[in-house]
Amino acid sequence: MLHTSHELMGCIAAAKMYLTDNGPIPALSATDFALCPGETAAIVGPSGCGKSTLLLLMAGLEQPTSGHLLFKGEPLRRPHREIALVLQDYGLFPWKSVRDNVELGLKIRNEPIEEDRTNELLTELDIGEKGSVYPQQLSGGQKQRVALARALILKPSLLLLDEPFAALDTLTRERLQDLVADLWGKLGFGMVVVTHNIQEAVRLGRRILVMGGTPGKVLETVENPLGCTENYRGTDIFYEMYKQVRGLLEQNG
Repeated sequence: MLHTSHELMGCIAAAKMYLTDNGPIPALSATDFALCPGETAAIVGPSGCGKSTLLLLMAGLEQPTSGHLLFKGEPLRRPHREIALVLQDYGLFPWKSVRDNVELGLKIRNEPIEEDRTNELLTELDIGEKGSVYPQQLSGGQKQRVALARALILKPSLLLLDEPFAALDTLTRERLQDLVADLWGKLGFGMVVVTHNIQEAVRLGRRILVMGGTPGKVLETVENPLGCTENYRGTDIFYEMYKQVRGLLEQNG
C-alpha cells in the first residue's frame, strides 16, 4: 500500500473465485488496490478480465474468496450507505416518475426527502424539467442522468460507475463524462469507473488500472494527474496518455 490505513477511504487485498456446477471459475487474481478520500480511478481492460468483479467487491455486493475488503477502516461485508453504484442499464423503474426514481433510495432508508435538494440535483444534471415524466419518455443520456441523480442524492463518499455510458453515442457520452468530472470537483466524492473506453478512462481517472488475463489481474497502474480536470480532452497530454494506456492494453492483449 502507498498510504497508511487512516488515510484511506477504501482498500481491497483479495481474490475472487466463483463456484459453479462445472467447478470453480477463478475471476480475479490476488489484487491490491487502495483509494484515498476524493480520489478518482479508472479500471480499463478487455471483457472477462475481472473489472466488474472488482467493482462489485468494492460495492460490498460480492465477498472475496480470500483476502479482505475495507471501507473507512472497517470490514466491508455488505453494501454500505456511503457507497453508491451506477450500472450501465440505468436500473430505473418504468412505472415511477423521474422524481420518484431519484428519491427511491431515500424512501428505502426512511430518510427525509428534501424537495429543494431533488430540484437542485435535477437542474444540475440538466433534467430539471423532467421530474414528472417517466423513463420511457427519456433518451438514453437522460436516463443515465436520472441514475446518477439517484446515486448522488444519497451523498455518497464513494461513487462506483460500471460502464455507465457504454450505450450512448459519442457526443452524449463525452458530455456526461464532463458532467461527472464537474460534479466530482464540486462534491468531492471518491470515484471508481470501470470502462472499455480508453478515452473515458483518461478523462475520469487520476489513476488508471490496466487489467488483463484470466483470471483477471492489474497489469499496470498509470498515474494521470490531470484526469477530471476541465478542458483536458483534446490536449496533447491527453493524447499521449491515451497512447500510453492503449499501448499497455495492446502489449498485454
